[in-house]
Amino acid sequence: MTTPISSPLGKVYLVGAGPGDPGLMTIKGKALLEHSDVVVYDALVSPQVLQMINPKAEQIYAGKRSGRHSLPQEEITALLTAKAREYAVVVRLKGGDPFIFGRGGEELEDLIANGIPVEVVPGVTAGVAVPAYAGIPLTHRRYSSSVAFVAGHQATPGPGWAVNWKALAQGAQTLVVYMGVQQLPQIVASILEAGRSPETPIALIRWGTTPQQQTLFADLGTVVQRVAQENFDPPAIIVVGEVVNFAQSLHLQP
Repeated sequence: MTTPISSPLGKVYLVGAGPGDPGLMTIKGKALLEHSDVVVYDALVSPQVLQMINPKAEQIYAGKRSGRHSLPQEEITALLTAKAREYAVVVRLKGGDPFIFGRGGEELEDLIANGIPVEVVPGVTAGVAVPAYAGIPLTHRRYSSSVAFVAGHQATPGPGWAVNWKALAQGAQTLVVYMGVQQLPQIVASILEAGRSPETPIALIRWGTTPQQQTLFADLGTVVQRVAQENFDPPAIIVVGEVVNFAQSLHLQP
């Protein structure tokens, strides 16, 4: 049983769980899980990280995968608010880093508006860790001195669309795309239209930093066909740029 708080409010901790490998969970995040009263966690939090949770804590799944939401965002905020009024340590456990395509900023804003104390505990984001585990340096003096991170699920123009693919493709030597597998044809077309060569190397890394990690290497001209042929499903991080050749030349890909 968890212990109700004696003061009017507990605190919500927005904690990054890292990309999958439990060894990449921060020490502070692990300590909070071990002392938590309630943990509200996302879909891509690894089972090994969930094992760090205080066995007496209440665990609530609030994951989102490809449009399938167990709880709408406003209900998650309401749940966190209610739990913070009942218990001392409420952990909102989010895959990767809470502020990198994790809607952590929205949750922070809403919780503060509700008068709830909040603390952010950063996590290792997949866009950095996953390419590293595949042997791909996002920057390298011979290949790239600039990198851009982008949410690929906004590849198709529509409400809230904010990705300027032309500017990204022309302005950054390395592109790292989150949540982009389902929109890969549109993403590739946009990058090619911006002037990148069809021979530009690209890598897709799924289930990165876990024992199930797989890497698909291709180029912009062939990647859509390759992904379809190999049924390369998400979740995956996409890396576009000459840095991809570094891993291929060293044969480091898992």
